[in-house]
Amino acid sequence: MEELTTKATIENITAVTEFVRGKLDALNCPRRIKVQIDIAIDELFGNIARYAYASGEGPATVRVEVKQHPTSVVITFIDHGVPFDPLASADPDITLSAQARRIGGLGIFMVKKSMDDITYEYKDGMNILSIHKHLPSDD
Repeated sequence: MEELTTKATIENITAVTEFVRGKLDALNCPRRIKVQIDIAIDELFGNIARYAYASGEGPATVRVEVKQHPTSVVITFIDHGVPFDPLASADPDITLSAQARRIGGLGIFMVKKSMDDITYEYKDGMNILSIHKHLPSDD
């Protein structure tokens, strides 16, 4: 397990993406999965940067773990901001036109659809959101 702690700012999305991408490259992760994870990082870390801290800025930790049998990667986002469970909101009705849909929720919906699992908990003053993605086996 490796982790990066940085300020939760929009400017640091690139650093977080590069950190995670380095771990995925070492696993020979397929490009399609890397792109899905890049989009998830942009959405999830971006939400932390925009909304977690009332003062406007605070720390965020991104942890990367590799699991075996089956091989998968777990990326966990941890912040000390206001409690917020992005999984608690109803999924947007994508059958409606963009003009008819309510604002918000589409990004987390895309993350939920592209990952194999996503979990959230608020524990010890921290928001802890994990995304899980299975990787193809080398067999």
